Amino acid sequence: MLHRKSMMIVVLLLLAAIGIWTVSANASIDQKAVLSGKVVSVVAVGTVVREGDTLVKIETITGGVPAARATTDGTVKEVFVSTGDTVHSGQLVVRIQSAR
Repeated sequence: MLHRKSMMIVVLLLLAAIGIWTVSANASIDQKAVLSGKVVSVVAVGTVVREGDTLVKIETITGGVPAARATTDGTVKEVFVSTGDTVHSGQLVVRIQSAR
């Protein structure tokens, strides 16, 4: 009887873990600017990106500099800024549908 209860608990835990993993595998990941400035280029919605790709570029004294880079592989789901906008450090700029 004890063995049967233990097996049921293990099966339920495994099912819960699989469910959580499935839900988190397609999570939306918010990408925030790390620099402030005027936006000169933005990635388009639907673009497939890899971790490290530039999402938003701003103008600085030295030229265009990435203000936000992808922190995960995935597809750009939403873009919250446009060329010409001013962004601030910590501002939400892009949302990525994670491929992981």
